[in-house]
Parts: sequence; C-alpha cells; structure tokens
Amino acid sequence: MEIFDLAIAFDWEYDNDFIDLIEKILQEESLSTFIIKEHNVHDVTEKVRDRKLSFRFYLDRASDVNPAFEELAKILSRRKIVIINPQKKVRHAIDKASMHLEFINAGLNVPYSIIIPPHSELEEIKLTIEDLSILGRPFIIKPCNTTGGGVGVVTGAETLREIFQERVTNSNDKYLLQEKIYPTMLEGRRAWFRCFWAFGKPVAVWWDDLTHLYEELSEEEMINYGLKKLLQKTRTIAKITELDFFSTEIVLNNKNLFVVIDYVNDQCDMRIKSKHFDGVPDNVVNQIIHNLKNYIIKTKRLESII
Repeated sequence: MEIFDLAIAFDWEYDNDFIDLIEKILQEESLSTFIIKEHNVHDVTEKVRDRKLSFRFYLDRASDVNPAFEELAKILSRRKIVIINPQKKVRHAIDKASMHLEFINAGLNVPYSIIIPPHSELEEIKLTIEDLSILGRPFIIKPCNTTGGGVGVVTGAETLREIFQERVTNSNDKYLLQEKIYPTMLEGRRAWFRCFWAFGKPVAVWWDDLTHLYEELSEEEMINYGLKKLLQKTRTIAKITELDFFSTEIVLNNKNLFVVIDYVNDQCDMRIKSKHFDGVPDNVVNQIIHNLKNYIIKTKRLESII
C-alpha cells in the first residue's frame, strides 16, 4: 500500500495558490502530499477502498460542495486516518442555533437573538412588534445551517414580512434573528476582526465587514488596543467545536465588549492578498500552513512513540 502524509481534496479553482503553498512548505520538511480533484477522485476512491492507497491526514475542502467526493470522505472516516475537521463535528459547529446557546453557556458575548424553527416543521410562528423592538432596526436574518460567504443572510431587515419570506427560502432550516452589532473605532479603523483557529493556535487579523478587506494585526496593535482577548475567545470557541481549522468574526463594540458575530466558518476562504485584493494577508496564510505542518509532525511523532 502506498501511504502519503497529507491528502488534500479540493474543488474550487481559487484554492490553487493555497494548496500549492501547502505542498511547498510540507515537502520542504520531507512530508509527502497527495492532491485529489474531480478528475482523479473516482480513481483515488477505488484505490483507497481496495487498500492500495492511504493517507495519514486528510484535508477535505470538496465533499461539502461536490457529491463526487462524498464516498471517499466516508471511507476515510472509518479508517485510522486523522480527518481534519471530521464531518460529525462540522455539522454540530456550523449550526448557528446550537453554537449560539453553547457560546452563551461558555461566557462568550453574542448578539441578542431569537431562534425560530424551520418553516417545514412549523409554518406559523408567533412574532410581535415588541419582539422586533428588542432586536432593534435594522436587524439580521440568518439561516442556521446554510453557510459560506453570507449565503442567505439579510443584514438590513426591518419588517416581520421579511422574516416570513426568508424562512420559506430555506424551509428546512432554523433561523436566527439577531440584533445588528456596530464596532467601535480604533484610530479610524472599524474594530471588526476575523480570527482563525489553525491547528492548535489562534491567529487574529483586521477584517472590515463593509469592504471585506483584510489587514495584518500586529503584536504592537494587539497590546496597544487591548486585543489579546481575541485569542482567548478563539481558544474558547475551539474547545466548544473541537475543530482543527476554522474562522470566526469578533467585534469590539463601544461598550468595550468582544462580541462573536459569525460563529464558525469551517471552510475558510484562503485566497492570498498578493493575488486577490480581498484575500488573506500572505504572512497569515503562511503562518496557518506552518501550523498545519507542525501539527502533522507533532502528531506523527506522538503516534510513533505510542
């Protein structure tokens, strides 16, 4: 049987730079990599099923969007392979309603929210003008399990009619109705941050919710603005979700409270800033990949001792 250290499955053309960097950095440490795309996924699935091919670690960035990758993911999950972000944990982590309650129990600040059941389970719901007055206007409407790039999210809702219309759009999904959170300003910057949990370590960056542009967050800025809690909050979320790699959005509001906004994004957009104006800073992408490399080396070392 041929065994590679890390297999990476992906189906998005904009992942190419990220995957190329992973291969470069891992191979420099004599770690072997194997790429799985749509053109070879069926052949790979057959070889893995027949135990002619295997991997020690598996990074799946495809099966959630392309059914062709699903069988391979199922086979690997049943074997002694380290799956990065196992599907069972992902399904739990991306449920915004579940995370909302678990975050509150863990002491994290979250927007005031009303959770409403799927339209398919309960067509008529009781919501009043008083309920909306607590949310404030405008408010946000979010499907609980439809994720990625703000899909299905209404950020400027004003009326009950919009709620009723939206819940029909994803009729099998629960919805969160959330108050809109506004960041404080830090020397002209909106205090909105995207925080990555990357293989045992938190990484925080500036992220503007209006322009969607990233900037590196320096250690000096972290200290001067009192932002160390960003890392602490991200660690807490990692303990709750037990995921290896995800991002979250955290806002510092004008009451000096850190509020978690977009709870868990398990498929991080890793386009790099040097090639995409709204990409993640190159140094941050490199840091994340080095964390992955160290995670693989450490895990292999522990397994060899056991």
